[in-house]
Amino acid sequence: MVTSRSVAPSLTASAALSGVRLSTVTSAPRAAANFTPRCPRPPRPATTTRGWAVGIYDENLRHPDLVRLIAWLRLERRPADRLTDSADDKPKLEAIARAQAVGRVRPGDPFDLFALVLAMACTWSPASGFYTATAGEPAAEHDRRRALLRDCVQRAVAP
Repeated sequence: MVTSRSVAPSLTASAALSGVRLSTVTSAPRAAANFTPRCPRPPRPATTTRGWAVGIYDENLRHPDLVRLIAWLRLERRPADRLTDSADDKPKLEAIARAQAVGRVRPGDPFDLFALVLAMACTWSPASGFYTATAGEPAAEHDRRRALLRDCVQRAVAP
Protein backbone atom coordinates (compact mmCIF):
# COMPACT_ATOMS: atom_id res chain seq x y z
CA MET A 1 0.00 0.00 0.00
CA VAL A 2 1.33 3.43 -0.94
CA THR A 3 1.04 5.93 1.87
CA SER A 4 2.41 9.39 2.47
CA ARG A 5 5.14 7.83 4.62
CA SER A 6 6.21 5.39 1.90
CA VAL A 7 6.20 8.09 -0.78
CA ALA A 8 7.93 10.89 1.09
CA PRO A 9 11.51 9.53 1.22
CA SER A 10 11.87 9.21 -2.55
CA LEU A 11 9.76 12.20 -3.52
CA THR A 12 12.44 14.88 -3.66
CA ALA A 13 15.11 12.66 -5.24
CA SER A 14 12.68 11.37 -7.86
CA ALA A 15 11.53 14.86 -8.69
CA ALA A 16 15.08 16.03 -9.18
CA LEU A 17 15.92 13.11 -11.44
CA SER A 18 13.03 13.66 -13.81
CA GLY A 19 12.82 17.42 -13.93
CA VAL A 20 9.58 17.53 -11.98
CA ARG A 21 8.74 20.82 -10.36
CA LEU A 22 8.14 20.28 -6.69
CA SER A 23 7.57 22.95 -4.09
CA THR A 24 9.64 22.73 -0.93
CA VAL A 25 7.50 20.79 1.49
CA THR A 26 7.86 18.63 4.55
CA SER A 27 5.22 15.95 3.97
CA ALA A 28 4.02 13.80 1.09
CA PRO A 29 0.41 15.02 1.25
CA ARG A 30 1.55 18.63 0.87
CA ALA A 31 4.09 17.51 -1.73
CA ALA A 32 1.37 15.80 -3.72
CA ALA A 33 -0.76 18.92 -3.57
CA ASN A 34 2.10 20.90 -5.14
CA PHE A 35 3.37 18.18 -7.49
CA THR A 36 3.40 19.04 -11.19
CA PRO A 37 4.54 16.23 -13.47
CA ARG A 38 6.44 17.44 -16.51
CA CYS A 39 6.62 15.62 -19.80
CA PRO A 40 9.35 15.93 -22.42
CA ARG A 41 9.29 19.06 -24.58
CA PRO A 42 6.76 19.05 -27.40
CA PRO A 43 7.96 17.26 -30.51
CA ARG A 44 9.36 19.35 -33.32
CA PRO A 45 7.77 19.11 -35.79
CA ALA A 46 4.41 17.99 -34.40
CA THR A 47 4.45 14.96 -36.69
CA THR A 48 6.93 13.38 -34.26
CA THR A 49 4.23 12.76 -31.68
CA ARG A 50 5.05 9.06 -31.88
CA GLY A 51 8.66 9.81 -30.89
CA TRP A 52 7.43 11.86 -27.94
CA ALA A 53 5.26 8.92 -26.84
CA VAL A 54 8.28 6.61 -26.97
CA GLY A 55 10.19 9.17 -24.88
CA ILE A 56 7.46 8.95 -22.24
CA TYR A 57 7.72 5.13 -22.32
CA ASP A 58 11.47 5.42 -21.70
CA GLU A 59 10.99 7.94 -18.87
CA ASN A 60 8.54 5.54 -17.23
CA LEU A 61 11.22 2.83 -17.36
CA ARG A 62 13.88 5.13 -15.91
CA HIS A 63 11.67 6.57 -13.17
CA PRO A 64 8.92 4.12 -12.17
CA ASP A 65 8.73 5.76 -8.75
CA LEU A 66 7.42 8.95 -10.36
CA VAL A 67 4.71 7.02 -12.19
CA ARG A 68 3.66 5.44 -8.89
CA LEU A 69 3.61 8.89 -7.28
CA ILE A 70 1.44 10.27 -10.08
CA ALA A 71 -0.92 7.28 -9.70
CA TRP A 72 -1.08 7.90 -5.96
CA LEU A 73 -1.75 11.58 -6.58
CA ARG A 74 -4.60 10.68 -8.95
CA LEU A 75 -6.18 8.19 -6.55
CA GLU A 76 -5.72 10.04 -3.28
CA ARG A 77 -5.66 13.75 -4.08
CA ARG A 78 -7.20 14.46 -7.47
CA PRO A 79 -9.59 11.67 -8.47
CA ALA A 80 -11.30 13.69 -11.22
CA ASP A 81 -10.57 16.31 -13.87
CA ARG A 82 -7.04 17.28 -14.95
CA LEU A 83 -4.20 16.02 -12.80
CA THR A 84 -2.39 19.35 -13.08
CA ASP A 85 -2.86 22.77 -14.56
CA SER A 86 0.69 22.80 -15.86
CA ALA A 87 1.71 25.64 -18.14
CA ASP A 88 4.04 23.07 -19.75
CA ASP A 89 1.02 21.55 -21.52
CA LYS A 90 0.14 24.74 -23.38
CA PRO A 91 2.95 24.50 -26.00
CA LYS A 92 2.09 20.85 -26.63
CA LEU A 93 -1.58 21.64 -27.18
CA GLU A 94 -0.66 24.56 -29.44
CA ALA A 95 1.68 22.31 -31.46
CA ILE A 96 -1.14 19.81 -31.95
CA ALA A 97 -3.51 22.58 -33.06
CA ARG A 98 -0.91 23.91 -35.55
CA ALA A 99 -0.38 20.41 -36.95
CA GLN A 100 -4.14 20.02 -37.29
CA ALA A 101 -4.42 23.34 -39.10
CA VAL A 102 -2.02 22.17 -41.82
CA GLY A 103 -3.55 18.69 -42.05
CA ARG A 104 -0.77 16.65 -40.40
CA VAL A 105 -2.86 15.55 -37.42
CA ARG A 106 -6.44 14.33 -37.32
CA PRO A 107 -9.21 16.73 -36.32
CA GLY A 108 -10.39 16.69 -32.73
CA ASP A 109 -9.87 18.44 -29.46
CA PRO A 110 -6.07 18.86 -29.02
CA PHE A 111 -6.45 18.11 -25.31
CA ASP A 112 -8.17 14.78 -26.05
CA LEU A 113 -5.51 13.80 -28.60
CA PHE A 114 -2.77 14.72 -26.13
CA ALA A 115 -4.48 12.67 -23.40
CA LEU A 116 -4.86 9.70 -25.76
CA VAL A 117 -1.20 9.71 -26.80
CA LEU A 118 -0.06 10.09 -23.19
CA ALA A 119 -2.28 7.18 -22.12
CA MET A 120 -0.87 5.03 -24.92
CA ALA A 121 2.67 5.92 -23.83
CA CYS A 122 1.86 4.81 -20.28
CA THR A 123 0.40 1.45 -21.31
CA TRP A 124 3.28 -0.51 -19.72
CA SER A 125 3.98 1.91 -16.85
CA PRO A 126 3.68 1.10 -13.14
CA ALA A 127 0.21 2.66 -13.32
CA SER A 128 -0.92 0.03 -15.83
CA GLY A 129 -3.78 -2.18 -14.77
CA PHE A 130 -2.49 -4.98 -16.98
CA TYR A 131 1.32 -5.20 -17.18
CA THR A 132 4.23 -3.16 -15.84
CA ALA A 133 7.47 -3.16 -17.80
CA THR A 134 10.77 -2.76 -15.99
CA ALA A 135 14.20 -1.60 -17.08
CA GLY A 136 15.48 -5.08 -16.26
CA GLU A 137 13.61 -6.73 -19.12
CA PRO A 138 15.49 -7.66 -22.31
CA ALA A 139 16.18 -4.75 -24.66
CA ALA A 140 14.40 -6.64 -27.45
CA GLU A 141 11.14 -6.47 -25.45
CA HIS A 142 11.45 -2.70 -25.09
CA ASP A 143 12.33 -2.30 -28.76
CA ARG A 144 9.24 -4.32 -29.70
CA ARG A 145 7.01 -2.17 -27.47
CA ARG A 146 8.55 1.06 -28.77
CA ALA A 147 7.91 -0.01 -32.38
CA LEU A 148 4.31 -0.93 -31.56
CA LEU A 149 3.79 2.35 -29.71
CA ARG A 150 5.24 4.40 -32.59
CA ASP A 151 2.96 2.64 -35.08
CA CYS A 152 -0.17 2.90 -32.94
CA VAL A 153 0.36 6.59 -32.14
CA GLN A 154 1.03 7.36 -35.80
CA ARG A 155 -2.22 5.65 -36.77
CA ALA A 156 -4.18 7.30 -33.97
CA VAL A 157 -3.18 10.86 -34.89
CA ALA A 158 -3.02 10.47 -38.70
CA PRO A 159 -5.40 12.76 -40.59
